[in-house]
Amino acid sequence: MEKPRLTVELALLLLLSTLWGASYSFIKVGVETIPPITFIAARTAIAGAVLLAALHWRGLRLPADRQSWKRFLFQACLNSAIPFTLIAWAETRLDAGPAVILNATTPIFAFLMGLLTACLAGRPGPATGRALAGVAGGLVGVALLVGMEAFDGAGGSVLAPLAVLGATLCYAGAAFFGTRFRGLDPMLPACGSLLCGTALLAPLALIVDRPWALAPSMESVLALLALSVASTAAALVIYFRLVQTLGPVGVTAQAYLRVPIGVGISVLFLGERLAPTALIGLAAVVFGVAAMTLPPRRP
Repeated sequence: MEKPRLTVELALLLLLSTLWGASYSFIKVGVETIPPITFIAARTAIAGAVLLAALHWRGLRLPADRQSWKRFLFQACLNSAIPFTLIAWAETRLDAGPAVILNATTPIFAFLMGLLTACLAGRPGPATGRALAGVAGGLVGVALLVGMEAFDGAGGSVLAPLAVLGATLCYAGAAFFGTRFRGLDPMLPACGSLLCGTALLAPLALIVDRPWALAPSMESVLALLALSVASTAAALVIYFRLVQTLGPVGVTAQAYLRVPIGVGISVLFLGERLAPTALIGLAAVVFGVAAMTLPPRRP
């Protein structure tokens, strides 16, 4: 790859990390006046509509067969409807910074899930020392963050960080199930799953939240639009481009880049402050995720 082009791709990688890192601050502002289910239903609807328009512009059409839509529906449960809602609910009780850190452990749980699956199938794969060190570091960071909330005398609740970890497990499962979409343009399952997520959440929002009776603030509405258009639809388009240009290994750099970026955004724009324990957890998670995702050096 030519140097100027590589510079563009690395700039896009930094932009992707920023968009995904900022999403937790957008959620924090949005759920202040919009209930989580309605907020996420609107997020999936707007992002799905943007991707649908992008597909039309590219001359692509969503599959029409029932089997593909069954897969889109299951992927929606793992990759949007359930994890998006869990994170939004958690951030009604949890700061954006800890949510960023906890949710960045997806590669660690994906590794553990793959290792467990292989062991149950009787074909355990090799686990390198660096991978095991990464798992240990990530789990230490998680324990510090969850423990801080559990024993926080100011009224912290362990349920909120556990909800974020539940979303993380969903994302790890989505990574495995996503291999079933090989042969499809990556934007097709992304768009299809977002539309299915909307179909799942919209009726629930109408029943539970009665959105016509809500009075959201302008800040929450703007956060919803930024989250849907920038941190969901546009970020997915950038992600799919980088998979083609930098490769799957190169694009995983966003997994640890978005952690300090996301925490920095929450500190600068939301006025959050991380406790010393959380800072240690941040360092442990970044180390763990980097150890899991950075490619080994070649001789």
